[in-house]
Order: sequence, then C-alpha cells, then structure tokens
Amino acid sequence: MSPLQEQLVALGAVFEAAVLADKIARTGQVSEASMGCMLGSLLVRDPKSTLDVYGGDDLNLRDGYRALISSLERNPSALQREPLRYALAMIGLERQLDKRSDMLQVMGSRLDQIQQQVEHFGLVHDNVIAACGGLYQDTISTFRQRIQVHGDMRFLQQPNNAAKIRALLLAGIRSARLWRQLGGHRWQLVFSRSKLLKELYELTRS
Repeated sequence: MSPLQEQLVALGAVFEAAVLADKIARTGQVSEASMGCMLGSLLVRDPKSTLDVYGGDDLNLRDGYRALISSLERNPSALQREPLRYALAMIGLERQLDKRSDMLQVMGSRLDQIQQQVEHFGLVHDNVIAACGGLYQDTISTFRQRIQVHGDMRFLQQPNNAAKIRALLLAGIRSARLWRQLGGHRWQLVFSRSKLLKELYELTRS
C-alpha cells in the first residue's frame, strides 16, 4: 500500500465510525462485524501495517469509504451529512486530545483494562462496549466541543445504544489520530480532493 492509501484506510475508518454511529442513532441496528472491527481497532498497539489495525483487511471499512467519497465528490444528493459532521468533529477532537498527554495516559491504562475484559467476555460483549463508552465519557466528553448525535430518540435513549455510539466515537478518534500520524491533514480534504478520490475509487474496487 502507498502512504496515501494507508492514510485513506485510517480516514475511511473515521468515516466508518461516523456512519455506524449514525446508523445506530437512526435505526438502533449495526452489524456485529462492523462493531467488532471498530472496537478491535482501539486495542491494537503495535500494528505491522495500517490494515492490521482493522483486522487485516478493509472489508468492514467500505461504508466509511463510500461516505468519504460522497463528501469529497460534493454531490448534494449523495452526501451523508450527519456522518460527515461526526467525522469532522472527531478529527477536531483528536487535535484537542493530542495536547492532553495526561488524558492519553489515562486512556492507555483504561484500554489495557478493557483488553482484559475482551479476553474474558469477547470483543462485542455489552460489558466491553459499556467500558469503551465509559472511557469516552470520562475523557473526550469533558472537552468543551461535544459531538451531538442526532437520530430517533427511541434508539438514542437506550443505554446500550448510547454506549455503542460513544465507543464508536472513541474508535473514530483513535483512527483520526492514526490518520494524522500517517501524515493526514485536514487541508487535504479541500485541496487534494481529486487525488484522494482517485485512490478511493481504487480502494473500493479492490
């Protein structure tokens, strides 16, 4: 994979987290495989490649790629507005998180504890999701900038769905961090649209 493709995998994962959060907010449903991919990405510490963070392939990132493509194409009829809003907010929150080494330390130790829960219960167990959601609440939710998730209140008010959404936002911010570490910048989304789209079309075809 080229460096740009590696960046797009990570950025696609930010958008995947956003799409899944939106899906839960609107329908209360999300596939276990997609949820597992995002939760698993929080726990990978020393990946050999970017794809390793997401289970070794990008099959569970395809909806994220599509949402990213629709954002870059600027086609009003295809644009997924809420996922785009969430994705940009996650990228912004990651920049704030980067300035908080104390919070990063807390997150690292809490994720170690969550890893132990995963070994005991399994990756997509309610306890693990609740722990990830709780970690988001105790850290990212303390920033002044908040992500307001819109959807159907019947689903948003269910504690398990709320925990899933928070866990996904946490995973999205982790992917935003990875994207930036791989050389990603927000200005690329404005000034390098055609270049990014060309690579994304390749990724979605492969």
